[in-house]
Amino acid sequence: MLKRIFKLFYIARKLSVSGAIDTINEIHKLPTTLNLFFNLISLGSNTKLLDYQKSPGEKLCVALQGMGTTFIKLGQFLATRPDIIGEELTKDLEKLQDKVPAFDLHDAKKILRKEIGENFYKNIMDISEPIAAASIAQVHLAKIKFENHEKQVAIKILRPDIEKLFNEELDALMLFAYIVENAFSKAKRLKLVEVVHLLREITNIEMDLRFEAAAANELFENTKNDVGFNVPKIYWNYTTKKILTLDKVDGISIREYQKLKEIGVDLKTLAENLIQFFLKQAVRDGFFHGDMHQGNLFVDNNGNIIPVDFGIMGRLDKNNRKFLAEILYGFIQRDYVKVAEVHFQAGLVPQNASKDEFAQALRSVGEPIFGQSIKDISGGNLLAQLFEITEKFNMATQPPLLLLQKTMVVVEGVARKLYPETNIWEVSRPVLENWLKNMKSPKSTFDTAVKTSSEIIKRIPDLPEFIDRADYALKLMAEGKLNLAIGTNKNLEVEQMKLKNFRNNIIISFFGIVIVFLLVF
Repeated sequence: MLKRIFKLFYIARKLSVSGAIDTINEIHKLPTTLNLFFNLISLGSNTKLLDYQKSPGEKLCVALQGMGTTFIKLGQFLATRPDIIGEELTKDLEKLQDKVPAFDLHDAKKILRKEIGENFYKNIMDISEPIAAASIAQVHLAKIKFENHEKQVAIKILRPDIEKLFNEELDALMLFAYIVENAFSKAKRLKLVEVVHLLREITNIEMDLRFEAAAANELFENTKNDVGFNVPKIYWNYTTKKILTLDKVDGISIREYQKLKEIGVDLKTLAENLIQFFLKQAVRDGFFHGDMHQGNLFVDNNGNIIPVDFGIMGRLDKNNRKFLAEILYGFIQRDYVKVAEVHFQAGLVPQNASKDEFAQALRSVGEPIFGQSIKDISGGNLLAQLFEITEKFNMATQPPLLLLQKTMVVVEGVARKLYPETNIWEVSRPVLENWLKNMKSPKSTFDTAVKTSSEIIKRIPDLPEFIDRADYALKLMAEGKLNLAIGTNKNLEVEQMKLKNFRNNIIISFFGIVIVFLLVF
């Protein structure tokens, strides 16, 4: 308990000294009580001077960067939540660089030997100094013996004690969020405890490199027949929770356009391939690389695209894939009534809304886009505007589609830098047409019918029990004893109960000290 309180004060001082609190006050004025607390906690220190010519969001990036792993990750997570911090601040936080000094090669070798064992460690040769270092892990090059051959590999190694440090700081942040939510009524709408809890869940998965290896392996299996897109192979004998080993990438960064031209790569074809491969991953496979910026994409001498860093991946179920393909294709055809019908069929817009009014709203998004020049048309921006329109019709937010929309904007941006005249719609059309054609083919319809029938047959023996349960549930609802609005996130509930118990322990301890003081004196 005392450790968490001490950590909380340490973080509060960090926030104040870094200049983060001053910057937050520029964006949104904090309550006077909180500002007084941060002023007191920073006494005796030199507050970091920030460049006042920068925007508040840019200054916040600098401050978070200086505070280390937990706050870099917090900033990156908030960049995915414009519903909490607003669009403008989101765009600034997206620029937050995940770069910190590397740890020593000697420590890296110790972790490697401990994780994979002495037998496999003997098969690793020529381990290099770190070639890249981020807040959670760093990367080394090496050679390994694999099936009687030497393989050039990249080895990603988790930072020493990073999980312990991260979770300790998040415990303190969770307590801080709980105090702020309960002390200031306006802060409740921000759901700060839920934000910190989600950050913990996401980053703890990121800190288990087996998950990243599994994601890379799944993407490899999905795309192994796609000519022009090569996912590095994972070496499972050299991969653990703290170690990820995969093929070394032999290629040129996709941002080095001049070098790509010099080796004879056709930039127009490369730009088109990039968009088509991304759409295939999304609509065909329902599993896509969610962080396809220039730093994570390389091109080999044959013009093949090689992605790296599989920590952020997106997944779409079959309904969302159909919804996405139908919408984008509907906009390509400028058939706004069809796009409206897709929304209603998918149950994404309330049935009592006007289909004609919704189609008109969609037209207000589509027509201005088609009035632009080819180089300015963006599928990602179209989806962003579409989500804004659908909010007005009480359409439920779809987090997987939000990640896809953000990634689509990035992919289109990379493609346009390669070849500014890339026609997003013409490039997208064949992928969407093929997928929709396959979806509606007799074979696909038959397969869906067989699958549905088998599921129904499997559940027939459970039908009487299911009907009894449904009848009981309806009775409870009629009596007002069943509340369907209750959340299902048990982990979050447990976290909140811990915080309440922690608060009660502090109160009991305080009164205990007072009683002892009165008895003694």
